[in-house]
Amino acid sequence: MTVDALPGGGPGTIHAWFARQAAVRGEAVAVTGEGEPLTYAELDRESARLAHHLRALGVGPEVPVAVLLRRTPRLVVALLAVLRAGGAYVPLDPASPDDRLAYMISDAGAGVLLTDDALRPLDARHVVDLGGGGPDLSAYPVTAPDGTGTGPDNLAYVIYTSGSTGAPKGVMVEHRNLTGLLRGTRDLFGFGPDDVWSLFAPAAFDVSVWEMWGALLHGGRLVVVPDHVRRSPEDFHALLGREGVTVLNQTPAAFRQLVRFAERSGARVGPALRLVVFAGEALPPATLRPWFARHPDDRPVLVNMYGITETTVHSTYRRMTAGDPDTAPGSMIGEAIPGWTMRLLDGDRDAAAGEPGELHVGGAGVARGYLGRPGLTAERFVPDPSSPVPGSRTYRSGDRARRHSDGDHEYLGRLDHQVKIRGHRVEPGEIEAALTRHPAVREAVVVVGRDEAGEPRLVAYWVAAGGEPPGPSALRGHLRRTLPEYMLPSLYVPLDRLPLTANGKVDRAALPAPGAARPDLDVAFAAPAKPMEKALADIWAEALPVDQVGLDDDFFELGGQSMLAAQVVIAARERLGVPASLRLLFDGPTVREFAAALEETRTGESP
Repeated sequence: MTVDALPGGGPGTIHAWFARQAAVRGEAVAVTGEGEPLTYAELDRESARLAHHLRALGVGPEVPVAVLLRRTPRLVVALLAVLRAGGAYVPLDPASPDDRLAYMISDAGAGVLLTDDALRPLDARHVVDLGGGGPDLSAYPVTAPDGTGTGPDNLAYVIYTSGSTGAPKGVMVEHRNLTGLLRGTRDLFGFGPDDVWSLFAPAAFDVSVWEMWGALLHGGRLVVVPDHVRRSPEDFHALLGREGVTVLNQTPAAFRQLVRFAERSGARVGPALRLVVFAGEALPPATLRPWFARHPDDRPVLVNMYGITETTVHSTYRRMTAGDPDTAPGSMIGEAIPGWTMRLLDGDRDAAAGEPGELHVGGAGVARGYLGRPGLTAERFVPDPSSPVPGSRTYRSGDRARRHSDGDHEYLGRLDHQVKIRGHRVEPGEIEAALTRHPAVREAVVVVGRDEAGEPRLVAYWVAAGGEPPGPSALRGHLRRTLPEYMLPSLYVPLDRLPLTANGKVDRAALPAPGAARPDLDVAFAAPAKPMEKALADIWAEALPVDQVGLDDDFFELGGQSMLAAQVVIAARERLGVPASLRLLFDGPTVREFAAALEETRTGESP
């Protein structure tokens, strides 16, 4: 049995609609993942107890609570508990460096930190350890706190995105924004209690909001995908089948990895899938040709959804068909979802059909603004003259698009230098600012290029400040202290000077293409000698690409990243017949270490 979780009579709050589902879906499984599964009744009780504890710590309406937890069902308990206490959660990625996390906690004004790693040097007035050594919550009531005073217009969460000024910025989203999204899309996709959603996105990435609450507010089941499974197309493919996932959300890049594995193995992707939603980056229609060559376009249905954190995850939808790889002119994003609006402006006038313009998004999803940045909020969230609702605003996305005569929209890219890397929004200016904080770097510019597989990668061009110039390892180590992994450039190209245009700006078009020569690493080149080492070095050289790979070269310092790592692992298995895995590569990222681990594993498997 289920309930109409999102009736048209008013949006309510996220936790109120969860409570409605829990009341009738009590014994149904709500969340699975590493550890014990949770039924709706168990999730209801555990989150209620934690919510009471948070209330005792002063959490209430408009109070931010930082959440730093591994990807287990406990993460869902914590996020729901913050909402039930009346607060707003600030999700943090455990993979981010401590300095970046500390900045976000301070900038958000979060006085409470929920974590399962209390030993990390992060300051908050109250640190609640949920990793086993924390407070005993058994004495608290198993029913949610009453009278928190939270309503639809209160803050639900704050998600940080990359900032062009050198520091991340927090986007404030209210309850009504998210419930409006789920109401607007429910009938489009027929979501209900029979659906199984995978939580693939990191909690600090806004697609997780859609995945988590899309499952739970419709009475479905949420599968929390462990980190090591997220990084492995083979393991994720197995999870989709084992768990019977019906609703899958992917960046186009991640989906391509999944499809490549399925092609090599001959296996079907997710037999229970009925819907695949693409989000996070542009979707070139031609990249779907391998999929449609093996699958019909109605089971599962593929949908491309454009969106931004500032307009609550998704703003448009377009069903992709088998004809699109040959006929679609570009990355087609369709039309606005019910309750949202799209307007293309060329300066102060509406762009005519076929003309490019800046995409302005209005309607139910427009967020409150940027936390603590009223000037930037006023600049990007502007009055919506086309809305009949007083005080309505529209968000200036900075994205270019073109409206076709049939009402479809084509995404054309950015008006500025912002880029998307594996679904994450990245402001190159933030990386450039971090690079120039290195004492040996005078100037830096970061651009996006393409690797051998056509996937985007960051390339840093830099000019030394004098003295002994640092190598790529030193620069990467410097950036790793303040930036997450997806913001680390794959390549570091030293220049005597940056090319300039006639008006004195950096001429990005004149930057030299990165060569294929092995970069000047901190370790001296040592040629692989053993057959396994030579074969692995060849595989790495093809994937990265570089002209040669040394025995002690670090895969990631050569420009590798998680998606290229997956390609290398698959190639090693197929060509060498070895039990390669991403975990082995991450634990031993040099040819010497990876080869030794593979030899040891293969020896252990021998009779």
